[in-house]
Amino acid sequence: MAVEQLRADSLDAVWPQLGPGGFRRLAEKGAWFTGCHHLSSTFSSCGLANLATGTWPAQHGIVADSWWDYAAHAPVRASDEALLATTLAAQACEAGMRVAVVAMTRVQAALFAGTKKARLYFLDDGGQFTCSGAQPDWLDEHNRAKGPEGARDANWMALNAAADAPPLRTLHYDAKHPQEFLALYKASPFGQTAEFDLAAELVVRDRLGWGNTADLLCVIDGASALLGYEIGSHSGLMNQMVLQLDRRIENLWNQLAKAVGENGFNLVVCAAHGAPPEPSKEARDRMAVNGESVALLVENALKNTGRHLEKYLYPFLYLDREATAGGAETVRRMAADAALAHPAVEGYYTAGGGCSENDEWRKRFQNSFHAKRSGDAMLSYRPEYVEDYFAGRGVSYGSLYNYEAHVPLFFYGPQFRAGTLDVSVEAVDIAPTLARTMGIAEPSSSTGRVLSEALDI
Repeated sequence: MAVEQLRADSLDAVWPQLGPGGFRRLAEKGAWFTGCHHLSSTFSSCGLANLATGTWPAQHGIVADSWWDYAAHAPVRASDEALLATTLAAQACEAGMRVAVVAMTRVQAALFAGTKKARLYFLDDGGQFTCSGAQPDWLDEHNRAKGPEGARDANWMALNAAADAPPLRTLHYDAKHPQEFLALYKASPFGQTAEFDLAAELVVRDRLGWGNTADLLCVIDGASALLGYEIGSHSGLMNQMVLQLDRRIENLWNQLAKAVGENGFNLVVCAAHGAPPEPSKEARDRMAVNGESVALLVENALKNTGRHLEKYLYPFLYLDREATAGGAETVRRMAADAALAHPAVEGYYTAGGGCSENDEWRKRFQNSFHAKRSGDAMLSYRPEYVEDYFAGRGVSYGSLYNYEAHVPLFFYGPQFRAGTLDVSVEAVDIAPTLARTMGIAEPSSSTGRVLSEALDI
């Protein structure tokens, strides 16, 4: 289970309100790693690829949700075709296992799977589930029973709210603007529940885990990330989303136990990244960064060199091709130093290895930087600064800071020993650990280690 956006400390904020069978049961009966980090950029695509491949963007090539392509003179979106490393799911398919991935979008599902042999389930433009390959007979029936139509004008209520309590949010539906409703639906517990309901249906309909060989089911919870873009990490609404996730985990756990027995499955819960808090109204003008202002500083610094900045696509500076010829590193340093003069920019790393930091941050920069896709320099904004989407609110993802890099990690099942492990581990350790428990080869470029301290095999 890959939660697209979940900070490690999100659980602390709601711990007294957690139910007995979700995160609390994972903490008590599973192996709980309290110090898991993504030591790289934390864009959603990067985080999912880290989990899927067991390596960092420097190897798997998914350096952001999009990056600049010199040949096309246009941004390129992250995709499974752009993935430069094999995945855990691909290794499972090669070993003859059945693999199913449930996600909000096809892009997320395909990126995590990394293979055409996996069965992908995702929402279409109307909010109904569709799939790769031939559609199973039961899917239309499922969509009719549990489609988004039932959530039109529905009230999102706080868990255990009083009967006369006001809703936290209403999912207003306007037939003239259906996409506005779908955006609300996907960023709510209703959209989250839809993914978990389909996962439970798959277990029964496809008899996943019912045979003598292992099957792999991946659920990518995208609702919390969509809500996070809008409101950031610190809000009552986000706390309620975490509590709803807790209940979804409990329900799926119980359904798995009913289908295949309590010892018939392993359950792993992790996250692709966390989120920054939303800047206050008073601080927003300072903390929401207009990328054009950064680009202008760099362009002005280069104007007497005969070079120019072709594109700034956060967090990467792409200089013109001539600038990357003779004396390239000198020009890169000049561009990066110019960017560093911007009040929002905290640090940089260049394609030649120049770095404004010489500690743990250098490692995070290096893990994030791909020689062919990251341009000439990578920038880091100051803590809790975000990209400005000119909407007057919201946040962005992708930083190197711990509020996005530090994520929860739980392993539960007969192959894992229970306990709380207050040790530092990396998100890339998850894929090789699961490969060991599944008896399959690690992904080809995996740099993580097997978390043997959690294993009971």
